Amino acid sequence: MPTKNIPITVFTGFLGAGKTSIILSLLPRLPKDYKVVLLKNEFGDVEVDSKLAQQSSLAAVSEILNGCMCCVLVGQMKNALLEIREKYRPDRIIIECSGSAFPATLAFQIRELERETDGDLKLDAIVTVIDAENFAGYEDTSPTAKMQASYTDVILINKWEHISERQLDILIDHLNTLNDTTPKVKCQGRAGVDPGLVFGLDSSLFQLESRDEHLDGAGSHHDEVETATVYAGAEPFARGACGHEHADHAHCVHAAHEGAREAAADGSSHDEALSSAVAEEQLVAALSSLSKVTVWRVKGFVRLDRGLHILNWAFGRYELTPFEDATDEHRAAVKLTVMGERGEVKRAARRLAESIGARVVS
Repeated sequence: MPTKNIPITVFTGFLGAGKTSIILSLLPRLPKDYKVVLLKNEFGDVEVDSKLAQQSSLAAVSEILNGCMCCVLVGQMKNALLEIREKYRPDRIIIECSGSAFPATLAFQIRELERETDGDLKLDAIVTVIDAENFAGYEDTSPTAKMQASYTDVILINKWEHISERQLDILIDHLNTLNDTTPKVKCQGRAGVDPGLVFGLDSSLFQLESRDEHLDGAGSHHDEVETATVYAGAEPFARGACGHEHADHAHCVHAAHEGAREAAADGSSHDEALSSAVAEEQLVAALSSLSKVTVWRVKGFVRLDRGLHILNWAFGRYELTPFEDATDEHRAAVKLTVMGERGEVKRAARRLAESIGARVVS
């Protein structure tokens, strides 16, 4: 018996633009029986936004880490979409890309899946989220940010409340020079946008064009962002504490043993390493010292005196969200991914780590 196809909405946008918050804000405005699955791609080893998303009304969340699924992880994206179709048969799939994802290559991959599945999986729209406060700065560093604004069905202007009316006018004028045909919609703070503005667009992007005409520079876009992992505690990372690529978990076990030995060498016990907390004022001071010119995003888990929290820091602003760890998976004091300009991130991560009693492990 034939069934309706599964539309796919792709959210792109630079690091810290607010993609996850906007996606989560859409869910309460959908019918209660409307089934949405989120496929998320992120830098680093630490699943952060997917943990937040799992506390929402999403039917399921899948996360692809440590690479960009528009190029090096392309096979993983296709397999994940086919698995979601088979396992959940949702009303819609939302893909949230990494901050440096190249929209054209993602769209072409989904168009290929359209043909391979006889239209059962179908590209509905490419949606680009713009951080109004910081776009002018990160656009200079990231050619991909320009591409994200250029090849899209709709541009969502986020965080415009933090700039003046004149600055907003200048931003919109500039976006029009990059893309004068695409609607530009201001997000309404935590309320996000009406789902009707981003769902059901039936995109015609990348349907007839030659693949090659959109891919100039796509091969090196993932080099725009460098990452470093800041860690404190003796527990290994899920998916590899060592931060290196390997075929099995042997290196992860080795990293865990090394962490335990380091804790012992410092005169602290294994349990103390797991239960230690970071003073909140110490964390805030460390974050305040970060340069938003070279560091664009810090995200992960941090244990404060008042419990485990998810930290989201972007361009000088941060949020701490309490997180109930029912699985007891996150027992270490700090697990953070620091993202920013290549060549600068490691130094910034080391300074951050030293300020909060942690270390850089990758």
